Amino acid sequence: MTELRRRWQLERWISLIRLVAVPWAVLEVGVFSQDYPEGYELAAWLTTAALAVGAVVFYFIDRRPLGERGQRIVCFASLSFNTALIWAYCFVYAFEPGTPIRQLLYFAVIEAALRYGLVGGVAMPLAQLPVLVGTELLRADRFAPPDFTTDHITFPLGLQLLMGLIVGWLVNRLVRETVLAERRVGEAEGLRDELGRRVDVLDAANRCARALGSSLDLTQAFAAFIRELRGLLGFDRTAIVLADDGTARVMAAAGAGADTVFPIGTRRDVAGSVLEDVLRGALPVYRRDMQDAAYPEEQAFRELGLRCRLAAPLLVGARAIGMISVVRVEPDSFSEEEIELLSLLGRFVGATVQNIRAYEAEKTTVEELRRLSALRADFVSLVSHELRSPMASVIGSAKTLRQRWRELTPDQRDSFLALIDHETNRLAELVADVLDTSRIESGTFNYTFSDVDVGEIVRESAAAAQSGQDEVQVRADVTTPLPTLRGDRERLRQVVTNLIDNAVKYSPAGAEVDVEAFANNGLITIAVHDQGPGISSEHRALIFEKFGRVTGEHAKPGTGLGLFIARSIAEAHGGTIEVASGQGRGSTFTFALPVE
Repeated sequence: MTELRRRWQLERWISLIRLVAVPWAVLEVGVFSQDYPEGYELAAWLTTAALAVGAVVFYFIDRRPLGERGQRIVCFASLSFNTALIWAYCFVYAFEPGTPIRQLLYFAVIEAALRYGLVGGVAMPLAQLPVLVGTELLRADRFAPPDFTTDHITFPLGLQLLMGLIVGWLVNRLVRETVLAERRVGEAEGLRDELGRRVDVLDAANRCARALGSSLDLTQAFAAFIRELRGLLGFDRTAIVLADDGTARVMAAAGAGADTVFPIGTRRDVAGSVLEDVLRGALPVYRRDMQDAAYPEEQAFRELGLRCRLAAPLLVGARAIGMISVVRVEPDSFSEEEIELLSLLGRFVGATVQNIRAYEAEKTTVEELRRLSALRADFVSLVSHELRSPMASVIGSAKTLRQRWRELTPDQRDSFLALIDHETNRLAELVADVLDTSRIESGTFNYTFSDVDVGEIVRESAAAAQSGQDEVQVRADVTTPLPTLRGDRERLRQVVTNLIDNAVKYSPAGAEVDVEAFANNGLITIAVHDQGPGISSEHRALIFEKFGRVTGEHAKPGTGLGLFIARSIAEAHGGTIEVASGQGRGSTFTFALPVE
């Protein structure tokens, strides 16, 4: 099309030159040329009239829009017309000495070279060779001397060939340079458009990135991102899905069926889903048409009238942690640019998820450290208080015995000695709990496993708790026979004793504590029921933590380590400790151990 346009512009220019040539031809025929032979002046005027008519006709033809084929025909016809007129003038003015009119043949060569390059520049001189011969023969026959001169043919022919070669080569080179320049212009425009597109993509990506960074809460960040995405990348439905231990969790969804089909919070297996392929390849998956479902979830999308789906990975480095899915009604409706854009946005979303998770982890760590610091402070205060009371009793009793030994009766001495024994036992238990907690945290808490009769442990622990006080009745109900199990006898006794002692401590005077032991479904279960004040729901998890203690009017002295140690021992044996309680309805602690 570029070459045709060049030729057509040349044709219009030649049509103007042809019009200018009409008055010049009139002057030449009517004024400057004299002494016409008979009949030659009429021929000259007829040729000039043909020039005038043709000039007007071609001028108007060249102003009309023509197709490619029409342009080619008009260009060839124009060249043929001009050449025919020049040849006619050459034959008409063959009578002139030296036939200067034959110089017009050079114009035909130049025009042919301009139109068709080297081909025209060589073909036209060869085509005009008969004209040179004919005019020379006509002149020598009718208007000699001189006689027929070969030089009148060879010289102009050679000059025409040289001129045609030079002009044709220049035209061909100009055409090549023009085509190359236009190609480079096209490439530059393409690069400019591509650069502009990429700038638009980056600007859009930056807007989405700012939306993602608008909140440190994942739900709010995703909602802002989807609002920005809707204006950037049209969709009928979109969702952001994260993968966690083989489970896909929908974090955000918008569009068709967002509240009914895989709504926010939905969890599904990754296996077999499109997310599995996205995670495996860390590359976008483009489903041009979901008419034939390739993944289980696509059946639900088809029922919503959705046909085309693009899923891009959420990347953290080279690792995919989830995907962003965009779905449309029309099949094969995503362009390469949109696929590239969604892939870029997937990197932004992945980085944002990683940053928010890191922030939440740091926040959780800080809160945990703050909580542990508070617990440590409480523990120091608690231990100080727990140590002060028995130490004061021991020191006071020891001083009294040393200063007033002879004044005291034997019963009074025994009473003071019993008090010292009891308080030193309390101190030993406190120190033992602290040491056990430290060993559990450091992983040096040792166990010695052997065959254990759990029923015997329950009966002995209940009897010991009963004999140590007389305000609460402790009853043991062991369903026999109980199978033996592998465990650390002393550690298991420690757990059972702790549960019974806690039940006795929180039970009012005259109440009963029931201890049951039975086997069921491969488990030996020990249940301790009390009639105490119960434990509120917000304190049920707290009591199993280090230094965790119930506060309020029913609080009792203690370090808050007993149940933490008991649960650690139970878990080391593959068992569990759970509590069921209600405010004012007592509590039941259930200690379950697997037989094998």
